[in-house]
Amino acid sequence: MISFSVKTNQRAEFVDITGQVQQAVQELGIADGVVTVFVPHTTAGVTINENADPSVVRDILAALNKLVPRDAGYTHTEGNADAHIKASMMGFSVQVIVDDGRLALGTWQGIYFCEFDGPRSRKVWVEANQQ
Repeated sequence: MISFSVKTNQRAEFVDITGQVQQAVQELGIADGVVTVFVPHTTAGVTINENADPSVVRDILAALNKLVPRDAGYTHTEGNADAHIKASMMGFSVQVIVDDGRLALGTWQGIYFCEFDGPRSRKVWVEANQQ
Protein backbone atom coordinates (compact mmCIF):
# COMPACT_ATOMS: atom_id res chain seq x y z
CA MET A 1 0.00 0.00 0.00
CA ILE A 2 1.12 3.54 -0.76
CA SER A 3 -0.06 6.51 1.28
CA PHE A 4 0.21 10.19 0.44
CA SER A 5 -0.99 13.44 2.01
CA VAL A 6 -3.37 16.01 0.60
CA LYS A 7 -3.42 19.51 2.08
CA THR A 8 -6.67 21.38 1.58
CA ASN A 9 -7.11 25.13 1.85
CA GLN A 10 -10.88 25.59 2.02
CA ARG A 11 -13.78 24.08 3.92
CA ALA A 12 -15.05 22.42 0.74
CA GLU A 13 -12.94 21.78 -2.32
CA PHE A 14 -11.97 19.13 -4.84
CA VAL A 15 -8.26 18.44 -5.29
CA ASP A 16 -7.11 16.62 -8.43
CA ILE A 17 -4.96 13.72 -7.19
CA THR A 18 -4.63 11.87 -10.50
CA GLY A 19 -0.88 12.53 -10.67
CA GLN A 20 -0.26 11.28 -7.14
CA VAL A 21 -2.28 8.12 -7.81
CA GLN A 22 -0.33 7.51 -11.04
CA GLN A 23 2.89 7.94 -9.06
CA ALA A 24 1.64 5.39 -6.53
CA VAL A 25 0.91 2.96 -9.39
CA GLN A 26 4.50 3.35 -10.54
CA GLU A 27 5.89 2.92 -7.01
CA LEU A 28 3.78 -0.20 -6.52
CA GLY A 29 5.09 -1.58 -9.81
CA ILE A 30 1.67 -2.38 -11.22
CA ALA A 31 1.68 -3.29 -14.91
CA ASP A 32 -1.89 -4.55 -15.27
CA GLY A 33 -4.64 -4.86 -12.71
CA VAL A 34 -6.84 -2.65 -10.58
CA VAL A 35 -5.93 -0.01 -8.05
CA THR A 36 -8.16 1.02 -5.17
CA VAL A 37 -7.96 4.62 -3.97
CA PHE A 38 -9.33 4.94 -0.42
CA VAL A 39 -9.84 7.97 1.82
CA PRO A 40 -9.73 7.07 5.55
CA HIS A 41 -11.80 10.04 6.72
CA THR A 42 -15.48 10.54 7.56
CA THR A 43 -15.76 14.11 6.25
CA ALA A 44 -13.87 13.66 2.98
CA GLY A 45 -14.36 11.45 -0.05
CA VAL A 46 -13.01 10.55 -3.46
CA THR A 47 -14.58 10.58 -6.92
CA ILE A 48 -13.78 10.42 -10.61
CA ASN A 49 -15.04 13.21 -12.83
CA GLU A 50 -14.04 15.70 -15.50
CA ASN A 51 -10.69 17.39 -14.97
CA ALA A 52 -10.57 19.56 -18.11
CA ASP A 53 -13.05 22.27 -17.09
CA PRO A 54 -12.80 23.50 -13.47
CA SER A 55 -16.40 24.71 -13.58
CA VAL A 56 -17.52 21.06 -13.34
CA VAL A 57 -16.19 20.63 -9.80
CA ARG A 58 -17.52 24.07 -8.84
CA ASP A 59 -20.95 22.97 -10.08
CA ILE A 60 -20.75 19.70 -8.13
CA LEU A 61 -19.84 21.57 -4.93
CA ALA A 62 -22.67 24.07 -5.51
CA ALA A 63 -25.17 21.26 -6.06
CA LEU A 64 -24.01 19.42 -2.92
CA ASN A 65 -24.37 22.64 -0.91
CA LYS A 66 -27.95 23.04 -2.18
CA LEU A 67 -28.80 19.43 -1.40
CA VAL A 68 -27.05 19.41 1.98
CA PRO A 69 -26.78 22.92 3.44
CA ARG A 70 -24.29 23.57 6.22
CA ASP A 71 -26.86 24.73 8.79
CA ALA A 72 -30.01 22.65 8.50
CA GLY A 73 -30.74 21.77 12.11
CA TYR A 74 -28.71 18.56 12.25
CA THR A 75 -28.50 16.69 15.57
CA HIS A 76 -24.73 16.13 15.23
CA THR A 77 -23.44 19.07 17.27
CA GLU A 78 -19.84 19.40 16.04
CA GLY A 79 -20.90 21.72 13.21
CA ASN A 80 -19.84 19.39 10.42
CA ALA A 81 -22.86 17.14 9.91
CA ASP A 82 -23.16 18.35 6.33
CA ALA A 83 -19.57 17.26 5.70
CA HIS A 84 -20.33 13.73 6.91
CA ILE A 85 -23.39 13.53 4.63
CA LYS A 86 -21.57 14.91 1.57
CA ALA A 87 -18.64 12.53 2.08
CA SER A 88 -21.04 9.59 2.27
CA MET A 89 -22.73 10.76 -0.92
CA MET A 90 -19.41 10.93 -2.78
CA GLY A 91 -18.02 7.71 -1.33
CA PHE A 92 -14.72 6.81 0.29
CA SER A 93 -13.09 4.75 -2.47
CA VAL A 94 -12.82 4.33 -6.21
CA GLN A 95 -11.27 1.59 -8.28
CA VAL A 96 -9.37 2.25 -11.49
CA ILE A 97 -8.08 -0.23 -14.05
CA VAL A 98 -4.33 -0.11 -14.68
CA ASP A 99 -3.22 -1.00 -18.20
CA ASP A 100 0.46 -1.20 -19.12
CA GLY A 101 1.40 0.75 -15.98
CA ARG A 102 -1.01 3.63 -16.64
CA LEU A 103 -4.35 4.54 -15.07
CA ALA A 104 -7.06 3.64 -17.60
CA LEU A 105 -9.11 6.82 -17.27
CA GLY A 106 -11.27 8.39 -19.95
CA THR A 107 -10.01 11.38 -21.93
CA TRP A 108 -11.55 13.95 -19.60
CA GLN A 109 -11.45 12.00 -16.34
CA GLY A 110 -9.43 12.74 -13.22
CA ILE A 111 -9.43 11.42 -9.67
CA TYR A 112 -10.51 13.98 -7.07
CA PHE A 113 -10.04 14.12 -3.32
CA CYS A 114 -13.26 15.72 -2.00
CA GLU A 115 -12.82 17.89 1.10
CA PHE A 116 -15.91 18.90 3.06
CA ASP A 117 -14.49 19.89 6.48
CA GLY A 118 -11.26 21.71 5.78
CA PRO A 119 -8.80 23.12 5.64
CA ARG A 120 -6.89 20.05 6.79
CA SER A 121 -4.06 17.70 6.02
CA ARG A 122 -5.54 14.39 4.87
CA LYS A 123 -4.37 10.95 3.79
CA VAL A 124 -5.09 8.91 0.69
CA TRP A 125 -4.29 5.20 0.51
CA VAL A 126 -3.62 3.37 -2.75
CA GLU A 127 -3.60 -0.43 -2.93
CA ALA A 128 -3.08 -2.67 -5.95
CA ASN A 129 -4.65 -5.88 -7.12
CA GLN A 130 -2.41 -7.16 -9.91
CA GLN A 131 -3.32 -9.65 -12.58
